[in-house]
Amino acid sequence: MNVDKRKTQVEVLAPAGSLDIMKAVVAAGADAIYLGGNMFGARAFANNFNDEELICAIEYAHLFGRKVYLTVNTLLKSREIENSLIEYLIPFYEAGLDAVIVQDMGVMEYIRRQFPEMDIHASTQMTITGVESAKLLQKAGATRVVTARELSLEEIKKIYDATHMEIESFVHGALCYCYSGQCLMSSMIGGRSGNRGRCAQPCRLPYQVYRDGKRLNNDRTGYALSPKDMCTVDILPEIIEAGVYSLKIEGRMKKPEYTAGVVSVYRKYLDKYLSGEKRPIVTKEDKQMLWDIYNRDGFHQSYYKQRNGRSMMALENEKSAGIIRNEELFTRIRKEYMDKKTPVLIRGTMSLYNGCPAILEVQAGDCRVTVEGETVQTAMNCPLGEERIRRQMEKTGGSGFIFEKLDIFMGDDIFLPMQQLNHLRRQGLEALEEEMLRPWKQRKAKERDLKDIPETEKQTTKEFLTAAVETEEQLAAVEKTDGVKRIYADCGIFPVSGFVQNVERWIHRLEEEGKELFLTLPRIVRDRELDGRKETFQELVQKGLGGFLVRNMESYGILDTMGLTSRIVLDANIYTMNNRAEAFWMKKGILGDTVPLELNAKELVHRNNKNSELTVYGYTPMMVSVQCVQKTMDHCNHACVQYVLKDRYQKEFRGVCSCEFCYNTIYNTLPTSLLKEKEKAEKLGVKAYRLSFTTETQQETEKIVRAFVDVYLRGQKPDGQMQTEETTKGHFQRGVE
Repeated sequence: MNVDKRKTQVEVLAPAGSLDIMKAVVAAGADAIYLGGNMFGARAFANNFNDEELICAIEYAHLFGRKVYLTVNTLLKSREIENSLIEYLIPFYEAGLDAVIVQDMGVMEYIRRQFPEMDIHASTQMTITGVESAKLLQKAGATRVVTARELSLEEIKKIYDATHMEIESFVHGALCYCYSGQCLMSSMIGGRSGNRGRCAQPCRLPYQVYRDGKRLNNDRTGYALSPKDMCTVDILPEIIEAGVYSLKIEGRMKKPEYTAGVVSVYRKYLDKYLSGEKRPIVTKEDKQMLWDIYNRDGFHQSYYKQRNGRSMMALENEKSAGIIRNEELFTRIRKEYMDKKTPVLIRGTMSLYNGCPAILEVQAGDCRVTVEGETVQTAMNCPLGEERIRRQMEKTGGSGFIFEKLDIFMGDDIFLPMQQLNHLRRQGLEALEEEMLRPWKQRKAKERDLKDIPETEKQTTKEFLTAAVETEEQLAAVEKTDGVKRIYADCGIFPVSGFVQNVERWIHRLEEEGKELFLTLPRIVRDRELDGRKETFQELVQKGLGGFLVRNMESYGILDTMGLTSRIVLDANIYTMNNRAEAFWMKKGILGDTVPLELNAKELVHRNNKNSELTVYGYTPMMVSVQCVQKTMDHCNHACVQYVLKDRYQKEFRGVCSCEFCYNTIYNTLPTSLLKEKEKAEKLGVKAYRLSFTTETQQETEKIVRAFVDVYLRGQKPDGQMQTEETTKGHFQRGVE
């Protein structure tokens, strides 16, 4: 194989939105390319590859010793998995596709079983924030994890040291405001799901920020949710030494000049590092080049060395590429990487002797083939000279091959028609290409097992109500309400000091009312953020704690190591969009899960809901971000405050700073209420109905609980007052594409 020997420890991973861009980034020095096909990619609106182009891309990359990774990194519905996924992937797998990038656990398990020789990369959209989530994915069959973009170098190093998995991390390009792009804002506002590759980028729009009725920003700082692009070329050595194997450049929807230009700079400094220059100094010219190619209000070095901050935000959202365009630079990039073709260099040996067959041996790397042509004749008039033969054989045209060396051994007074020489050359190059691609093309997909499709199951026992609360006042409101059997209480309700005693007191109070208490763990868990509490979880279970509502894979992994898996209920942001994903988690022995928020009622009928809770009331958390709006607009005073974002249409979105765990949550402007949808909800066969409270007062909480108890448990018609209050049905009615 003609393997690029430069890469021994680290790869430059480039995006490609077309075949031309892919060829440009190969020329610029990319070791691997990630791209999307016609289906299931996180950039549905990109100019993605059709099936024929994708196979061509795979073959082209392999001729140069490069790899191709296909994005299958969206959440899939059951019908998509069962009707399309495997058939879609088969031709690419058999063409030699190197890996798929996936977000969905059901997809991961299914692909691993059907295509055992293909690597699986766990997408950044799985929000891998620590060692335990990485270990979970490793056990599930992932060969590589793409870490959450918000992680520090120290956190990445811990993941690598604990797993020795391939680590892929973003080093250049745009950032989502929310953790790992797991965002519901686009779908809730306009029906375009970011989790399904159709994000409308609401984070790039202007918002007015208010706290206690006072506006905190002005028109020049209106883009409160728009991060600057990252640029980490100065700290590449530190990133590599933290354990990162794949340096990922963002930009599948960017222009070819952007992609090729950025790749060329990172290639340059990676090569310097790999050659022994451990701390290469990036020149002003190269920094300026990256700046001129594209930036959004400048750059920052991502989250590798800082948690968050105003300096990371593009508050004016200016794009230098759209204001000042360095045409000379773009012309140079086009000439160097796009206009001229990058050849595969080969060596050849040709033997031409009178009365013997013409023989051509061609070699690329360790791959060698020999072909035989017509018998060489004795020249009657004009014998062939070596230079004439060489000129003809070096006309490799559009084959992609160029002779860097061609040895010709020949007799005297020989003759062979030019047509025969041309045929011999084509025959040799075709045989060489076939031999170079043969290792991949030997793979055949396993026959699909149609018997393993998970059945749709419904709960037949009587449903009950659960309530998730985030304040002690809400907890008190649901304490004495008949009909609520299980209460999920946010960890933050109970102070760290006296945590066990406070939780135990509520366990006993609720037991007296015939209710069980579960702890709701933080939406995001990073390194050490449960220290001081997780060692008490086992003790609390022994004292009567029912279990835990888990909102991320890291929390699941931590509880799993403690033997508490059977006490886990997964929240909606650990997605079980399809029956295979739901089955994956139930096989782990968990207690239950939560119905995903982006499926409508018609789709949910075909989902296995037997072990699931359906959220029938609550403000949908649309974004969870490591960035802090309060810190960006004012300063960090370590106070868990609320604020309001007002958009161009004067819609208001409430935000909450969770300072203890240092993240912000932005909620939908209206609460989702399925109070009038009981008949449809009953058909789903769920285990329970959940009421989710965030900033509601004690009085509001009591009122809402009574209304749902009356309708869902007592069969009464909805209260008139509740019907008049403005709510939304979320995606229960319209779903997402």
